[in-house]
Amino acid sequence: MIGFLRFVGVANAAIWFGASIFFTFSVGPAFFSEKMIHLLTKPYAGAAVQLLLERYFILHLICGILAMFHLVAEWLYMGKPLQRLTLWLLLGIFWFGLVGGFIIQPKLQGLHRVMYGPGVAQQQRQEAQHSFALWHGASQMLNLMVLTGITVYLWRVTTPGSGYRHRA
Repeated sequence: MIGFLRFVGVANAAIWFGASIFFTFSVGPAFFSEKMIHLLTKPYAGAAVQLLLERYFILHLICGILAMFHLVAEWLYMGKPLQRLTLWLLLGIFWFGLVGGFIIQPKLQGLHRVMYGPGVAQQQRQEAQHSFALWHGASQMLNLMVLTGITVYLWRVTTPGSGYRHRA
């Protein structure tokens, strides 16, 4: 059981880290590449990436919940002291995921509709573009903090001597 529990924790952290890196540095930017803009046009590329972002935040929530269950399972099953740093790290990442998925992302979707929707006055469109840029910047900063947190979490799960690994 200890081996299985260990595998689940490392696999979850690796999937979470890999998917986050892949989306941030490959999938997201691909939608705004010259080829994609030519293929879809900017409004449709933006709408498509919004749909993918919904899935991205679901992934964060699932991996965050699994990581917290894993931490508690190790504490209960193996009698390990609960790692407070890891717990706070996971709670922070999870909180940022909630903020990104339920506050920032819906705001960006609404602004995107105003920026590219039919019958929108030019003044409203410009205000939406300015607001979108600010919210998008906040989203990028939040994503950078989440990536940093997931990197630290992966390190703690896989590194001997981090206080996280079970020692027989």
